Amino acid sequence: MGGKMRVGLVYGGRSGEHEVSLSTAFSVLKEFDYGKYEILPYYITKKGVWRAGPVMTAPPASKEQLTFEGDAAEAATAGGAKPGNAPAAASADALRPLFLRMQGGDAAPDGRPIDVMFPLLHGTYGEDGTIQGLFEMAGLPYVGCGVLASAVGMDKVLMKTVFAQAGLPQVAYRHFTRHEWEKDPEARIAEAEELGYPCFVKPANLGSSVGITKARSRNELKAAIEEALRYDRKVIIEEFVDAREIEVSVLGNDEPRASVPGEIRSLNEFYDYTAKYTDGKSVLEIPAKITPEQAEAVREMAVRAFRAIDGSGLCRADFFLRKSDGALLINEVNTMPGFTPYSMYPLLWKESGLSYRELLDELIRLALERFAEKQSLQY
Repeated sequence: MGGKMRVGLVYGGRSGEHEVSLSTAFSVLKEFDYGKYEILPYYITKKGVWRAGPVMTAPPASKEQLTFEGDAAEAATAGGAKPGNAPAAASADALRPLFLRMQGGDAAPDGRPIDVMFPLLHGTYGEDGTIQGLFEMAGLPYVGCGVLASAVGMDKVLMKTVFAQAGLPQVAYRHFTRHEWEKDPEARIAEAEELGYPCFVKPANLGSSVGITKARSRNELKAAIEEALRYDRKVIIEEFVDAREIEVSVLGNDEPRASVPGEIRSLNEFYDYTAKYTDGKSVLEIPAKITPEQAEAVREMAVRAFRAIDGSGLCRADFFLRKSDGALLINEVNTMPGFTPYSMYPLLWKESGLSYRELLDELIRLALERFAEKQSLQY
C-alpha cells in the first residue's frame, strides 16, 4: 500500500445507540494519526440511509460535521441522490455505488480503494454480524469480530449458552420470545419469579443498557418486559446479585491478551445508559482494587470468553464479583465497545501501557492480519 492507508469509518446506524455511535466516531477521529491514515467516512442515518462524506485528512472540529447535512452531502444511493430524496432503506441497487466506492471503482472519489473498514456501530445492525457480513460480501478487511462472534456476542441468550458450554460461571436467568409472552404471560411471569426479586429485565439483542429495567415486584416485572419488547422480540431476565462490576478489555486474534481490570461504581441504581454516556454519574476505578489473584482470574476468564465466541480484534468482557463469597461471574462480552471519553475499553488499555492512538493502529493491524489469513483459504 503506497502512501497513507485509507480507512473507511462507518457510524451512526438505525439502532437505539445511534448517538453513542456518533460520540464514539468523533472520539476516534480526533485520535487517528493523520500522518498514517486518511479517513473516508460513512454516516448511516436513523432511517438507514448511507451518506458518504469527503475524505478526511484532519480531525473534525465538531460532532455535527459527521452527519453531512445539506445540499453538499452525498447520499450513497443509486444515482447519487441527495439525502433529502434518498429512500429510507437502501436497496441492492442503491448499495452498488457504495460498494464501488469502497473497492475503488467508478464511484470512488479518486479511484483509490479502501484498505480497511472500521465499523463504529453499536447495537442492532452494527455489532450483531450484519455489517460484518456486508464487508465479507464486499471482500473488505474490517476491524473487530467476524459475523459469528458478533452475532453470538450480541444475543445475550446465545452468548450465555456458549459461556455455559465453555464452563464459565454466570448468574441464573430465564428467557422467552414475544410470541411466548403473548401466548401465556402468566407462565412466563412464574418462570421469571423463580429468580426472585429484584431481577433485571433486558432486551436480548441490544447494548449500552438500553431498555434494561430493575424489577422489584410483579407489576414492575410486567412493565419491564413490555419495555424490553419495544427493542427486541426476545427478552432475558437475570437474577440480581449484590456484586462489584469488573471489566476487562481484550485485544488480539489467535493470541488475545487482556488488559488490567477496571471497576465501575455507578451513583445511579445500576450502570444504566445515562450513567454511561450523559450524566457522568459513575466512577471508573482503573485498575480495580482487587487482589492479584482476582485480577489474574478475571483476565484469564476474559480471554476464555473471547475464545468461546471465536472473537477477533477486540471485545470488552464484563464480570460480577459477588460480595458475599468473592465468586467471579461473567456477565457479558461487548464486541464493539464504546470509545467515548467515558469508555472503559480505551482507558483500560491506556492503564496497561497502550495509548489510544497505538490501540487504533493495533486494531487495524489485527484486521489486516485476519483478512490475509482468510484470503489463504480455498472457497
